[in-house]
Amino acid sequence: MNRLVVAAPASGSGKTTVATGLMAALRRAGSRVAPFKVGPDYIDPGYHSLATGRPGRNLDPVMVGEHRVPGLFAHGARGCDIAVVEGVMGLFDGRVDTAGVGSTAHVAKLLNAPVLFVVDARGQSRSLAALLHGFRGYDPTVRLGGVILNQVGSQRHEQVLRSACDEVGLDVLGVLPRDPQFSLPSRHLGLVTAVEHGQEAVAAVDAIAAAVARHVDLDAVRRLASVPAMAVAAWEPQVEPVSGEPLVAVAGGAAFTFGYAEHVEVLLAAGAAVAVVDPLHDEELPEGTAGLVLPGGFPEQHAEALSANAGLRAAVARFARSGAPVHAECGGLLYLARSLDGHPMCGVLDAEGFMTPKLTLGYRDAVASASSSLHPAGSRVTGHEFHRTRLSTPHSAPPAWHWRGVDSRPVAEGFVAGGVHASYLHTHPAGDPEAVARFVRACHPFVAGAASGTVFA
Repeated sequence: MNRLVVAAPASGSGKTTVATGLMAALRRAGSRVAPFKVGPDYIDPGYHSLATGRPGRNLDPVMVGEHRVPGLFAHGARGCDIAVVEGVMGLFDGRVDTAGVGSTAHVAKLLNAPVLFVVDARGQSRSLAALLHGFRGYDPTVRLGGVILNQVGSQRHEQVLRSACDEVGLDVLGVLPRDPQFSLPSRHLGLVTAVEHGQEAVAAVDAIAAAVARHVDLDAVRRLASVPAMAVAAWEPQVEPVSGEPLVAVAGGAAFTFGYAEHVEVLLAAGAAVAVVDPLHDEELPEGTAGLVLPGGFPEQHAEALSANAGLRAAVARFARSGAPVHAECGGLLYLARSLDGHPMCGVLDAEGFMTPKLTLGYRDAVASASSSLHPAGSRVTGHEFHRTRLSTPHSAPPAWHWRGVDSRPVAEGFVAGGVHASYLHTHPAGDPEAVARFVRACHPFVAGAASGTVFA
């Protein structure tokens, strides 16, 4: 599989714009492109999916274990002839207090993939040579194979920058001008999902693709990506399926977009049937629902509309109170609360959600506090938090997780109540497919409404 990793010295250099544009331009030029994103990001993969027509997938050694990354790559790249992997933050930025674990460089080495380096050239000329020399020499096992110069101000500026790249022996594969017509679409690639932007997101990706096709040497990109194939088996969910195909409803639509493609794949492998429900529009759960998944997203941006759909809120509350399995992460947790920024929600959890100016962000090594539809008590996972909301003083249900905070103080987070497992913590199903299989098994007693109580082995 031909492959390359798009990286940068730091966030804000333009790698999302370049990676998305490359994916789309290569597709329009006849390639079958597999899109990937390093880390736990949910937003960029939505734009990657628009660019390629394939599910955007994540490669996160911290969440799934580095041993699974090559197999997940092979799984997501089936049927394609080139893969483009967008990095995260700066090239060597990984999990805090580790030697770059989970970084773009880490993933590039796991995939034996060359790096296409995107540099924001504003405010520099020959100093670019020192920057490139430093990044290339910091870890020689990471192969910097070429440079894309972004935000170039003039032909003279380009000449000086090209000379700087020549000094360190790195080829320039593209030069993107400092042009408002080009930079305008990149504003769509901020903290708003592709689903929420709708046709504006499609237009943005089209404009970026056209700009990349004009200013980047796609043949040179293909040559850089031409590396030996990896001898690795594609990842497959290794779970024992249950009989009867219990129906699992998965929330989707504009308010609930933070999910991994592998989640549905593991649900299906475990024997479930899957139906999507949109809490912004659907007034009832699908007939025969035996389990409910409420992924993350930006429900706070849609709180009024979610609240207005009283029919589905009531249906979710009835379903949760029946003891049937409910898996809610982050945005799903907020949807189960009494209210969100004053707007009534489902009222399953005796807590209220509020937006705050503080961003809570980071990986967590968590231990399950109580047995639930997902995890036996004491099981361990590594997950990720990303939210600007908080919950009021919670009710008396047992917490879902315990972990140590950055100050080593114990943290109790989330809720386990009946069949409900609700938490701010995002987890990756490929890291623990048995948790998904356990959830499907817990659905079985509730097939066709034949509820027989909640039992977690």
